Amino acid sequence: MQMLPLQPRAAGYPNWMRWISLAWFAVWFPSYWRTWGAANFAHLCDVAVILTCIGMWTNSAILISSQAVGAVLVDLAWALDAAWMVFLRRPLFGGDAYLLDPHYPLWARLLTLFHLIMPGLILWGVYRMGYDRRGWALQCAIALPVFIAARFTAPAQNIDFAFTDPFIHRQWGPAPVHVFVSWLFMVVVVYWPTHAALKKICAAPWCAEPRSSADKVRPR
Repeated sequence: MQMLPLQPRAAGYPNWMRWISLAWFAVWFPSYWRTWGAANFAHLCDVAVILTCIGMWTNSAILISSQAVGAVLVDLAWALDAAWMVFLRRPLFGGDAYLLDPHYPLWARLLTLFHLIMPGLILWGVYRMGYDRRGWALQCAIALPVFIAARFTAPAQNIDFAFTDPFIHRQWGPAPVHVFVSWLFMVVVVYWPTHAALKKICAAPWCAEPRSSADKVRPR
């Protein structure tokens, strides 16, 4: 696949930010595991946290680009749904009821606010390192096994809406069909438009472009 031309000013995340991402991961991962259980990591947004932290630590343009495709719009939708839940006391899409559930510790619920910070962090990384167009294909490849894994979790949790969709609350045929339709929805409605927008935005001269020989850049 054709890569964007080399721009010498491409730079990765600064070291202090890379260390913060590592420290955050060291706190977030075991805390989430203890509070929500291992099955919670079948959420696409939690997979995005893991891959974003890896991408920040390694300054991997392709990993950050994949999460720009997969996480930015999803996190913005989460923020809208969370605001809807907090202020109107009812979900917009569903999946954020835990925010007001006192059964869970407040500190654990506050950790989910990463959804508000991640879009800025990811897009800043894309600005610094450039948008690697392979990120769209990588995110599509990541999402499919995550949807499949979510189908093996508890139906009541409806992780990644792998059992019923968030709009009309039904299952689209047998399990394999529903999983494929859910994945295809994300590919067509979320990933592809984001990919197209990032390609256009990163064609501007002020946006760095990824290196053609490797997707990693030296931290500064």
